[in-house]
Order: sequence, then C-alpha cells, then structure tokens
Amino acid sequence: MTRPPTVQAGLAAPAPTVHIFGFNECPDTRKALRFFSERRRPVHFVNLQERPATRGELRRFEEKFGAAALVDREGPRFRALGLHVSGDSPQRLLQRALGEPRLLRTPLVRVGHRVSVGHTPGEWQAALEAARAAAPGAGGRESEGPARR
Repeated sequence: MTRPPTVQAGLAAPAPTVHIFGFNECPDTRKALRFFSERRRPVHFVNLQERPATRGELRRFEEKFGAAALVDREGPRFRALGLHVSGDSPQRLLQRALGEPRLLRTPLVRVGHRVSVGHTPGEWQAALEAARAAAPGAGGRESEGPARR
C-alpha cells in the first residue's frame, strides 16, 4: 500500500550505503568502519581476504586516482612478492592485485558516486555532506548536522 503524496513528501530519502573494501586486521579500515558507525550510516563491508574486489569495482577508484595510487608499495606483501625490484607498470600491478588483494591500499571507500583511498576522514565527511545535500527533501534538518561532543 502506498502512502498519499503529502505524507511521502515529508520523509527524508534514505542515506546512500557506504561500501568499504578492506581487511579486518587493517587499522585504517577499522577507523573507516568506526567513522561511519559513529555517524549511524549503513555500511556494506567487503573483507578483501574473503572476497577480492572485482575489476569493475576497482575501475571506479582507478578512474579517479590512477592505478599507482591504489597499490601499496610500502606494504609487506609488495616486498614479499619481489615487486619492489620489478619494473611492472601501475596498471599491471593493479591487474595483479585482483588476485593478490594485499597489494591494495586500504580502505577503499565508496559513498554513492564518490570514492576515496586510504584513511581520509575529510573526504568521507565531504561525501556524506554531498549525499545529504543531493537527497530530495533533506533541506535544513538540524538533527543531521555534525555530531555533538
């Protein structure tokens, strides 16, 4: 049963789901999960150890940041595979990261159409504010402002 239009207009649109790709034991991934849970945002967490990211999902991050920004060149897995001495291109390293997700910088965060790599709370907050501003009927609700301390 649908509600009359006058009742539907008063409801705020649901917040976009936040997608976080990372590892359970990664401190920056845990910080991202905590950041969004403190703001009561629904989070879809993808543990890259159990399910590596798809090429299509990584493409969103690659288009904004480039392949080189997604590869963690200081990570232990990068050195363990001997990639620090190989002359592989960033695109080839990213292709290899599809099978070796530990090569990626984490967390990879997507809020709606906005993406970020690594621990970037400023970008996360900007993405939440942009999503709130784009939501129909979200104008001027004080309860959705910054968290009170």
